[in-house]
Amino acid sequence: MISKKLLQRFFPFLSWFPVDSIVLRGDLIAGITGALVLVPKAMAYAQLAGLPVYFGLYTAFIPAILGALWGSSRQLATGPVAIVSLMTAAAVAPLAVPMTESFIGLVLLLTFMVGLIQFGLGTLKLGTVVNFVSHPVILGFMNAAAIIIAISMLDKLLGIPKGRSDSFLVDVWEMLGYLPLTHLPTLAMAVFALALMLGLKKVPLLAKTSVLIAVIITTLVSVAVNYEQSAKGQPDLIADSAARELVTSYATTEQRINSLLAEVTAKSTQLRAYEKANNPRAAADLRHDIDLMKLDSASLEKENKQRLHYIRKLQFERAKAADGQPTALYLKGIVPTGIETDGHAWHIKKIEKGEMKLIGGGEVVGTIPQGLPSLRVPTLSFDALMSLFSAAIIISLVAFMESISMAKAMAAKSKQKVDPNQELIGQGLSNLGGAFFQAYPACGSFTGSAINLQAGAKTGFAMVFNGVFVAMTLLFLTPYLYHLPQATLAVIILLAVVGLVNIPALKHTWQASRSDGIVAFTTFSVTLLAAPHLDKGIMVGAILAIVLYLYRTMKPRVSQLGRHKDGTLRDVKVYPDMPTSEHLIAMRFDGSLYFANVSYFEDTVLEAVASKPNAKYLLVVGEGINQLDATGEEMLHHLVERLRETGVVIVFSGLKKQVRDVMQATGLNELIGADNFFPTEDSAIAAVYERLGVEAEDDLFCALPARA
Repeated sequence: MISKKLLQRFFPFLSWFPVDSIVLRGDLIAGITGALVLVPKAMAYAQLAGLPVYFGLYTAFIPAILGALWGSSRQLATGPVAIVSLMTAAAVAPLAVPMTESFIGLVLLLTFMVGLIQFGLGTLKLGTVVNFVSHPVILGFMNAAAIIIAISMLDKLLGIPKGRSDSFLVDVWEMLGYLPLTHLPTLAMAVFALALMLGLKKVPLLAKTSVLIAVIITTLVSVAVNYEQSAKGQPDLIADSAARELVTSYATTEQRINSLLAEVTAKSTQLRAYEKANNPRAAADLRHDIDLMKLDSASLEKENKQRLHYIRKLQFERAKAADGQPTALYLKGIVPTGIETDGHAWHIKKIEKGEMKLIGGGEVVGTIPQGLPSLRVPTLSFDALMSLFSAAIIISLVAFMESISMAKAMAAKSKQKVDPNQELIGQGLSNLGGAFFQAYPACGSFTGSAINLQAGAKTGFAMVFNGVFVAMTLLFLTPYLYHLPQATLAVIILLAVVGLVNIPALKHTWQASRSDGIVAFTTFSVTLLAAPHLDKGIMVGAILAIVLYLYRTMKPRVSQLGRHKDGTLRDVKVYPDMPTSEHLIAMRFDGSLYFANVSYFEDTVLEAVASKPNAKYLLVVGEGINQLDATGEEMLHHLVERLRETGVVIVFSGLKKQVRDVMQATGLNELIGADNFFPTEDSAIAAVYERLGVEAEDDLFCALPARA
């Protein structure tokens, strides 16, 4: 008979049962309320990840349910979030063009890898691994990422082109050059959506659903004013010969680049086969061919980037024609006499497979596939796995840190227990399951979780109902989202990340600890400068935090002590007028004695002994020594022998049990002598002066009253 405890270990959601009808009703209300807010945000976050909007809904469906069923928190809402969306785009964009099929395939593989890492860490009970990414690192990263997200929305808010290169700052600088091309209807829609959301938030009854109401209103306005204007066409529709040649050259070169990349992929697979078959000559020849193709591809990409810069500045007027019929495009202001235009200023959004996508108005979400996500197995590729590995680790840790911090905050309010390892398993399963149903990496959402808590959710059924509502949206409501303006989604993201910018917290970190402040500001700076490679900011920050910690512990505080007038022992550097003894050197060591700082400890002790040649005893006040490793024990062994040869005896006070256990196990206790260990510094000093006798009877260090 399987015990209930064992069942709940593998199926944590069984602990919700039996469920009271009142609790279930509250969870249903919380789930629907959360879904009303989540649906528009999910679509916005998907675009931030470089994916079509419906992938946000997919991520808010299966991962939300799995995260609730197998997590330990009963209020944590799992789904798409801004930071992870940005990190997903940053990880995959260097490998494929956003919105393309290859990009989607790599994102699903990344989701699978993230889920596998999280599930593995949870199963092995390694939830504490996230402690290697300290709070200052996350703080610096979050602030930088929020700024990057906000700036990356400029093209959607202003209706201007945005480049895609290996440097986010270069792309921003290039985008600023397109400011004169700002599409005024898009800007007006963005301002209208912003005013709506901010205004509705001030109305208590509408505050929670302000985003949803703004989405509905801006969508209706979009339909009413015919906001969307889009068309497709071949380059030969362009009347101007120079502009037509420019676009044609770009399309031809793009096809050549794609062909080269396909050849590189095929030859890379063949190369691994040669290496496995131990055929070095064939492998070397193939490697040479691959390098040449990569050089050709890079050269062609550079040429096309220059062409694209001019193509984006082209503006056209389109001659009127029958609906659905192709018509000529004339450069703006150069329309032949007698030709009537449609009144819109058109520009080329992108060129794909030799065809131009033209935009003449505001951009809308467009067609969203109706129905639930289909089963799709992520395509495994050795090259892709290696390319995404570091990003998958960073996303796994950042996503889990965001999830567990929110879960713990809610647990403190709801008085429920949160198990970090079980939460890792839950988050891992949510991403593993999501990877097979076209979801990108998900994690705990601050907004969704807060709504669950405020709405009175008591069990994970709230997120199950949330997922069911999202599924209903996919089944029945997607046609109504066609005319939702992209500018509205950009405003949703903008408002979501404003709260992530926390300059006072950075300042507070600096005030609390200079080293932590350096870590936070370094992470912030590197994340900004290295974008879109956001993982570099986290990695540099984490490494710097560890290095600074080791540096601090390499030189811990070692104080030479004197007798204060109140009878306590204090640092003579702080109180230089305190009496000390010529016969006894008293020192306090604050830190663990381990391999990184034993040399510093030894040098400090020998320096103190050399400064007082008449001293016969050295007292080490050891309350602050928490650990003694093998290197520290070896150093103490030699130090005791070395000082004994010069006539100086080491005595210890206040050593902790774990330190004494090491000394006992290695025989260091016998070397030092059992009579040279004391519970307190006062008892040690009294014993030393008793041994010194009349020789130190006038010593003020001992003569002052001992502390009470």
